[in-house]
Amino acid sequence: MSTVAVSRSAQKRQQILSSAIELFTSQGLPNTSMDEVAKHAGVSKQTVYAHFGSKDELFVAAIESKCDVHQVSEDMLSDPTSPEQTLACFARHFGEMIVSPESMHVFKTCVSQADTHPEISRLFYDAGPANVLGLLAGYLAEVEKHGQYRFGNCHHGAIRLCLMLFGEMKLKLELGLDTSDLEAEREAYVMDTAAMFLKAHRC
Repeated sequence: MSTVAVSRSAQKRQQILSSAIELFTSQGLPNTSMDEVAKHAGVSKQTVYAHFGSKDELFVAAIESKCDVHQVSEDMLSDPTSPEQTLACFARHFGEMIVSPESMHVFKTCVSQADTHPEISRLFYDAGPANVLGLLAGYLAEVEKHGQYRFGNCHHGAIRLCLMLFGEMKLKLELGLDTSDLEAEREAYVMDTAAMFLKAHRC
């Protein structure tokens, strides 16, 4: 396959993902059809299915793509020799992602439809939170090998760090409250949180 063909295929895939995210966040997964996604993306339904075998698969890919956009990926957590810089970077990007409008819309949609469509919450959790926690726990385990930090149960450590990074802003956003008074100090909060987490686990 030529480079041009690959580029066009990648472009169409991104168009589909962007449209899927917009539709899923605005009207929910159950109320969004693959036909609507195709129309919104300006591609054929056949093209959508060529990239994503089902609506569930598309939803998972859309969630994963949001993590990639915010650079919350395995590549970010690849250097266990510099946890101070790495976790500060993670805190910044993860902190931005969890309070982004798209993330909040998807989260609220999952909560509102949890009783009638619990499978949506499971898909979201596996593709988003569980994936990030797995990457972070694995990174903490690698950091431990260098002897400067001890985290004990690394999965629990990953949960603690992520929940601390939520902060007051995410809590208020979940309740639909104004957060303009928190925006100026948000970055300082997440940086301090990452530093405090490492300080607590230093040998």
